[in-house]
Amino acid sequence: MSEEMNIFVEYLKKKDLKLTDQRREILNTFLRIDKHLSVEELYDIAKKKDPSIGQATVFRTLKILCDADIAKEVDLGDGKVRYEHKYGHEHHDHLICTKCGRFIEVVDSQIEKLQEEMCKQRGFTQKLHKMEIFGICKNCRKK
Repeated sequence: MSEEMNIFVEYLKKKDLKLTDQRREILNTFLRIDKHLSVEELYDIAKKKDPSIGQATVFRTLKILCDADIAKEVDLGDGKVRYEHKYGHEHHDHLICTKCGRFIEVVDSQIEKLQEEMCKQRGFTQKLHKMEIFGICKNCRKK
């Protein structure tokens, strides 16, 4: 059993929820696909494996995965919430093109250090943060 599945099972027990076959399949499907997925995209993939899975079940399971710190919501500015892996993945930020919708994941230790210092200077205890920069990618600028 994967670490994520162990975390999921323990979280469900703590919340007095059951590990159903559908929830197991949704988690396994989510973990197999390393990209930002919407509820609809995950539903379309999961229902091919188990046609009894409903879209509402996918939505509720993703909420549980977020609460368990296995997944996190990402808003790329197009009005569609997506979900990405959180557990075991390095923190990163996003550069998002407002023309084509393409996004780039970035990790920059200097920016992280500046954010930590900014919080420290102001006596602020950071719990989490996200940075999304919206602009025009180089491909769209060329057009």
